[in-house]
Amino acid sequence: MVFKVLISDPLSEDGIYPLRQADNVEVTVDTGLTPEELAEKIGAYDALLVRSQSQVTRDILNKAKNLKIVGRAGVGVDNIDLDAATEHGVIVVNAPDGNTNSAAEHAMAMIMSLARNIPQAYHALKNKKWDRKKYVGVELKNKTLGIVGLGRIGAEVATRAKGQRMNVVAYDPFLTEEKANKMGIGYGTLDEVLGQADFITIHTPLLKETKHLINAAAFEKMKDGVQIVNCARGGIIDEEALYDAIVNKKVAGAGLDVFEQEPVTEHKLLELPEVIATPHLGASTVEAQESVAIDVSHDVVNFLSGGLAKNPVNLPSVAKEVMNKIEPYFYLAEKLGVFVSNLTQGVVEEVNIYYSGELTDVEVGPLTRNALKGLLKRHLGDHVNDVNAAFLAERKDIDVHEHKTSSTKGFTNLLTIEVKTNVGTRKVAGTLLNGLGARIVLVDSYSVDVLPEGHMVFIRHKDQPGAIGRVGTLLATEEVNIATMQVGRSNAGGDAIMMLTIDKHLERRALDQLSQLSDIYGVTPIDL
Repeated sequence: MVFKVLISDPLSEDGIYPLRQADNVEVTVDTGLTPEELAEKIGAYDALLVRSQSQVTRDILNKAKNLKIVGRAGVGVDNIDLDAATEHGVIVVNAPDGNTNSAAEHAMAMIMSLARNIPQAYHALKNKKWDRKKYVGVELKNKTLGIVGLGRIGAEVATRAKGQRMNVVAYDPFLTEEKANKMGIGYGTLDEVLGQADFITIHTPLLKETKHLINAAAFEKMKDGVQIVNCARGGIIDEEALYDAIVNKKVAGAGLDVFEQEPVTEHKLLELPEVIATPHLGASTVEAQESVAIDVSHDVVNFLSGGLAKNPVNLPSVAKEVMNKIEPYFYLAEKLGVFVSNLTQGVVEEVNIYYSGELTDVEVGPLTRNALKGLLKRHLGDHVNDVNAAFLAERKDIDVHEHKTSSTKGFTNLLTIEVKTNVGTRKVAGTLLNGLGARIVLVDSYSVDVLPEGHMVFIRHKDQPGAIGRVGTLLATEEVNIATMQVGRSNAGGDAIMMLTIDKHLERRALDQLSQLSDIYGVTPIDL
């Protein structure tokens, strides 16, 4: 069978070479189509490749009777209606890896430019000033580079920095000592990395947890004269705190490719001579643009040939009768994943998901993906979805196992997630109650009955008179209203837990005060 592929946005011939070479693919390049023209043509095609110009709307997908896959030559898929694509059984793929090399090179260019004052010296020379003494730099050799976030790009930066004979130390929630040793780098906590580094480069996604990750408190932990680079996302560095740190000579230089608000041409950071900046150019190379097209072309060819897509961004179609049985559990599986990820400390090494009761009779793969999505997105962000969660877990060297068991602990159905890390094991279980919906029914060895929604606080404490009262009094002082409370204990006077549902997010001050109460072992805020 020959599949017809339409390319509606400009892509280089090198980028679509895999499509041209495939025996079962017929390629049509027709760019500049109006939405009406695209809607008129799309019904004849099995695949569509776009960049950012073509808008793949619900109206277009409604007319795409033969369409099986949409490929986006790039990372963002804002121009594609993912919900409509999923409803029509159309898989959407993108190319998240194509800009890795370009972004890593840009980060290294920033580091080297900071070290040798290249932009500042060039600007002075352009203004007819020859000043060799003012722009004396430092060598990278034997300096320590701290990498915050060791994903694809961070790992590429580490390789390049080692080539400059730098000492590399990294922090990443999925980095283990074994992985670091294999890469020939050091590893540590965020505070340890910040404290050791002469240069720091940021390579994390922008999440709730990483928003202003590098703030005033973080700068205080750094060496005097540290230099910092952000080619990841604006907002990871608190720009006000960075400005103050430079003015106060704590930070000797900063290289910024991203800002909290873009585009930006007027910013007080840009007025500082210690700051060099570029207008979000990390992925702006000819090679990166070709690479994303090549990656997505390979994915399209592989999928049309009966293989699996490497970089899907939506849920592929599932048989209707299967979907009817498992869809009610999607919410529960994801929320259990989010919940246990907040309890887990250390690097995740293994995930066991146990299905029992009526769940033993259905295909549970989609539920496993939802559970992994909830587990991973705390660290990896919203680009983790039902489809790519298993792939991302594998890339993080996380072993995932599904188990079906007859043990229901008295429930009609039970879904249990067990997470093993390098420091311990945590477990959470949930069920669907007839007419009542999803419930968390087990946390570690403690039985509970909690709705998996809203703002929660999980507290480990000693089973002593007054412990619950002290928690309630403190939260009342902080004007935090308790909606529900569940308690459990191992034995009288032993270890115990409190599960609180509260009306608003628990702020840092209240969290710190709770942690300091007598008989309290640990306090974990969880936003579901």
